[in-house]
Amino acid sequence: MDFSSLYHSFWTFTVTGLANGSIYALVALGYTLVYGVLRLINFAHSEVFMIGTLAALVSLRWMGADNYGQVGLMLVVVLVVAFAFSMGASAITAVILERIAYRPLRRRNAPRLAFLISAIGMSLFLQELVAVDLFGHTVLGRTPSGTFVIEKTTLFHIFDANIRVDQIIVLTAAIGMMVALDQFVRRTRLGRGVRAVSQDMETAQLMGVNIDRVILLTFLLGGLMAGGAGLLYLITLERTVFNVGFFIGIKAFTAAVLGGIGSIPGAMVGGLLIGLIETLGGQLIAVRWTDVIIFSILVLVLVFVPTGLFGRAAPTKS
Repeated sequence: MDFSSLYHSFWTFTVTGLANGSIYALVALGYTLVYGVLRLINFAHSEVFMIGTLAALVSLRWMGADNYGQVGLMLVVVLVVAFAFSMGASAITAVILERIAYRPLRRRNAPRLAFLISAIGMSLFLQELVAVDLFGHTVLGRTPSGTFVIEKTTLFHIFDANIRVDQIIVLTAAIGMMVALDQFVRRTRLGRGVRAVSQDMETAQLMGVNIDRVILLTFLLGGLMAGGAGLLYLITLERTVFNVGFFIGIKAFTAAVLGGIGSIPGAMVGGLLIGLIETLGGQLIAVRWTDVIIFSILVLVLVFVPTGLFGRAAPTKS
């Protein structure tokens, strides 16, 4: 363990961990929203995120902005357009998944195992569709000449931490999206419907809540969050590939479980914690051990605190 190196770079690693964790949190929100309403894990959600990264890359290249590099008003316009593309593509993918992979099973009262198999099948289908027919197996992203989207220059310092422009964008956008989602679910009529179905689907249906509409809305919201995370990931890591969602999806799922799957605040806090643990743990032990650390946390949480930090036990039915 290199404690000396960690001590001198602690705040820099902390900011990096928070930036990475905010991306995990956005993806984790998709898992937690669907689980909160349907009590199932949408394992194809990782590919919804992957579609978001590809849509962001295509939009940036279409605008000629993948080698832009400058900070200013045009960068804001570029990012807004890229957000619209990535979030729209992921949201549409998530809605199609709900219509094709889940709704027919729900109407036939299929067993939970059928939902799981359908989710895994759609995940593999989307990976192979992108790898074989659309973009191939190659890593896509930064052009050989120049900066990808924005220069990763230090903007200012806080507690000896080097705060980069891309980190400010990632943290600001992610926090804004998470707060917007939380307020939507808490304060709007549609959000109240989501909370009602999450608490008791049968009672909510008797009270006049349209279950199909609420379920579709949860997939839509999860897709929007995953699409936004896709662009932020692309800005940070500067690359994507057909299976990029696999490890990101597992880390996001771990964040959802850690925070309490089904809890929106839990997914947010869990994502930030996973980002910090991954970054600081990798520096303390070794970067090659980061995935081991993350997956160990997943196992330990499931064994000792299955409801997570903010979760609640599923209601029992007589």
